[in-house]
Amino acid sequence: MEFSWSRLGSWLIAAAVGVVYGSAGTVAHAYMLGPVPLGLVLALLGCAALLASIRLLTGDRWSALAAGLGMMAAALVFSGAGPGGSIIVPQSTLGTVWTLALPLVVAVVIAWPTRFAADPR
Repeated sequence: MEFSWSRLGSWLIAAAVGVVYGSAGTVAHAYMLGPVPLGLVLALLGCAALLASIRLLTGDRWSALAAGLGMMAAALVFSGAGPGGSIIVPQSTLGTVWTLALPLVVAVVIAWPTRFAADPR
């Protein structure tokens, strides 16, 4: 893999999009529709779909990794206590599942084997 400025640009854009998805998922993960954690389900599906689409469209694990790192960074930043004492990710079952499931989704998408490799070595 050789370095190019366009590749670096695509990684930065992927990371920025990952931050947006991670922020939205972190804020929305606690939404419940009756007994169903609809926010958590939609947040995980949205993040997984974004990562899979970046991986499939670019054919590059590094772009998907940049988006995943952006998602995890946003979740980490928003999971702490704010200056006013507000907490977006409270210590609850949903907060724990979101905190653990997001890196797991990122790892699965990044580690998924490439189906069509240009050079199978």
